[in-house]
Formats: sequence, structure tokens, C-alpha cells
Amino acid sequence: MFFKTLRRLAQNREAARKSRLRKKAYIQQLETSRIRLSQLEQQVQTARVQGVFSGAGGQLGFPSVPSPVAAMFDLEYGRWIEEHSKLMFQLRAALNEPLMNDQLHGFVNAAMAQHEELLNLKGAMARADVFHLLSGVWASPAERCFLWLGGFRPSEIIKLTLKHVEPLSEGQVLGIYNLQQSLQEREEALSKGIEAIQHTISDIMASPDVGPPTFMGHISLAMNKAASMEDFVSQADGLRQQILHKLHEILTTQQAARCLVTIADYFHRLRALSTLWVARPRQEDGPGL
Repeated sequence: MFFKTLRRLAQNREAARKSRLRKKAYIQQLETSRIRLSQLEQQVQTARVQGVFSGAGGQLGFPSVPSPVAAMFDLEYGRWIEEHSKLMFQLRAALNEPLMNDQLHGFVNAAMAQHEELLNLKGAMARADVFHLLSGVWASPAERCFLWLGGFRPSEIIKLTLKHVEPLSEGQVLGIYNLQQSLQEREEALSKGIEAIQHTISDIMASPDVGPPTFMGHISLAMNKAASMEDFVSQADGLRQQILHKLHEILTTQQAARCLVTIADYFHRLRALSTLWVARPRQEDGPGL
């Protein structure tokens, strides 16, 4: 009995030591993310001063290559994918081991911090070049098909949770369904709002040919409308942030870990689909050609 107690105490000390190390790594990750975001903001300001977004380059009135900020965002997103994949591998392994709850909690907090980092990164990109973010050129082709205002649709996360995270208590199911209803209403409102802006810009661009002074006035109006898209992206990111935090509150640590792994698996499969689609065998000429 005495030796069992000593062994248990030693295990607890080791678990506490690992927990402290993970907490330290988590804090360092937050600081690194803050520095990277600050660097990106500085890149945005520098690019604006240099006129990158003024439409001075390229034969058609826009840069023929991605702006420095857009290129940096694409690289940072790729880095985020790599780091998040590593963390999800650790989290998935932790789910299959009898670890203490606080250790699993540390992994969940680290994953939440990574999602916050991505939202901050996208927010900076939206302020710099909302068209680049909304176009989805930074994502894989399959992911691009399912993008909603520059990211995932919050209600899809609800569906994934209800399908893959179980068992859920009656109270948890009720809370998630109430959250789903609220999110869908706000999603619909944002979708209608962004569509209205797109229609307005389209109408402006379709105006009859006019003289240079009036033309520039129309372009200025269209640019103002385009700038308002940033607010819709910001609101959509707010919903994405809300769904992650609300689910974190509703679910147990074990369930939250399973939810985060499920979300990561979903997007990993979309990226894999893109890779396989591009590499698929194709006939040179289609039927009847």
C-alpha cells in the first residue's frame, strides 16, 4: 500500500510537471502569435503607404502578383495548418490515453488559442484586402467551395458536433440546438447583407458609360461599398469565435477535445479531396470531342 501511494505521488508530480510545461508552451505560443499579428499589421501599413492597394500595377489596373501582405497571409495560413495539424495529432493521442483531465484541458486550451490566432490573422487580412480573403485563393479548392464570408459556416460546426461528439446529455443537446437556431438566424442576416452589397456593386459597375469625373465618382462609391464588406467578415468571425467558445462551455473537456479533433478532421479531408482531385487520371479528350 505504501509503495502504491509513493508511485501515485510520483505520477502526480510528473503529471503536474508536464502540465506546467504545457502551460509555459501555451503562453509562449500566445506571445508568438501576438508578435506575428503585429508584424502583419505593420506589413499592411507599409503596403498601403507604398500604394500596393492603389491599383497602380499590372496592365489591367491591379497588381499582376499577390500583394506582399496577401503573400504573407498565405504563408502564415500554411504555417498555421502545419502547427494545428501537429497539435491535433497530440490531442488525438491524448484522447486515447488515460491522462489526467488537466493535461487534456491544456491541449484543448492550446487548440482554442490556435483558432483565436487564425481569426486574428484573417481579421488583419480583411482590413488589408477583403477581396483576397473572400476569394478563398489561400485555401484548397474543395475548402473554397464551402467558404462562408472567409471561413467556416458556424452552423456546420454544430452539425459536426451533434454527429460525432457523444454521449450528450439532454441539457447539452438542448443548449446546442438553441445555439444552432440563434446562429442560423444571424448567418442568414449576414448572408443577405453581403448579397445586398454585391448587388449594389454590380449595379454600380453596370452603369452606362459616363465621363471621367462621374466615372471616378462611381468607382469611389463602389470602393466604399467594398470596404463595408470588412464589417461583415468581422461579424462572421465573431460568430465563428462564439460557436467555439459556447461549445467549449457546453461540452466536457473530453467532449471539447473530441469536437476540436472532429473539426480538424473535416477540413483535413477537404484538403485531401483537393489533392486527390487534382491528381486524378484524366482523359485528354472528353466524350464526343
